[in-house]
Amino acid sequence: MTVTAQTTSNTDTTTTSNTDTTNTGSTIAISAEDRAARLASAGQAWNERIAASAKNAQLVFSAKGSAQGSVSSVITAGKHTFTVDEPTPLAGDDAAPNPVEYALGAFISCQIVVYRLYAHNLGLTIESLDVSAEGDLDVQGLFGADETVRPGLSAVRVNVEITGPDSDEAYQELQKTVDAHCPVFDIFTNPTPIDVTVTKTN
Repeated sequence: MTVTAQTTSNTDTTTTSNTDTTNTGSTIAISAEDRAARLASAGQAWNERIAASAKNAQLVFSAKGSAQGSVSSVITAGKHTFTVDEPTPLAGDDAAPNPVEYALGAFISCQIVVYRLYAHNLGLTIESLDVSAEGDLDVQGLFGADETVRPGLSAVRVNVEITGPDSDEAYQELQKTVDAHCPVFDIFTNPTPIDVTVTKTN
């Protein structure tokens, strides 16, 4: 199972296009200067909020979903809505990416965000950035065929391709910094407490 994403930026041109991987398939165009201004503004604003009170750094993200069709679901997160499905071998209609593909997509997109943030902070130039991820999953865990097999991914491989004028060593250090500060990388690599409540409704 492989998921890829691409974002481009050329500091020598006025506008660049980033492929938007939402269900709309739209394209977002932004100049390198505008991106730099956004990153600087966001960084300054958050530094000021956190300096005022560490409590300002605490965020709560939420999403909700409703079952649809065979095994698909419609997920709402804020003002955004998207569909999740499974391929036909897993009883789905293959109408949308499956949950694991969305998880890999979330990993990729979070990496791209953090690469942008820290490249800006460190004064590095990213002319293009391509990230792909693939994960191994043994469905024996899903179907209970072998209770010793975990139902989740047993391994994830990530490939990051960067073009830019800075040294290879600088981009390698950037990668270490990104992985140390990427929220979804942390979700994948560290246990997170989960509290589940089931309620019967009439």
